[in-house]
Amino acid sequence: YLKALAVARLALDNLLHFQASWPTLGFKVAQAALYYGADDFGSTMLEENVVSAAGGHGRTHATVRQIVRHIVDAGFRPAERDPLYRILRYPDPEAILREPEPVELPLA
Repeated sequence: YLKALAVARLALDNLLHFQASWPTLGFKVAQAALYYGADDFGSTMLEENVVSAAGGHGRTHATVRQIVRHIVDAGFRPAERDPLYRILRYPDPEAILREPEPVELPLA
């Protein structure tokens, strides 16, 4: 995947953006993908059935804090964008990472 991503970034120079898909490959591979040409870490899926049906990594939801943590740990600056890849804002990673992680309660 990483080699194909790097080649795609070089060969498909008319494509402006490549997304690292952490739901399909996991957070560590998505972090590495940022160094191989991906410029988008991806986001949480609202409805997911294709990834799980294809035997994906199994995780489809993450908090903003978790996504920011993985981007910062990889050495990059997180940004929020719209569907057309226009930067909306650069959130303050330190403030986000100081917030406590939400606790998920089991459904009754």
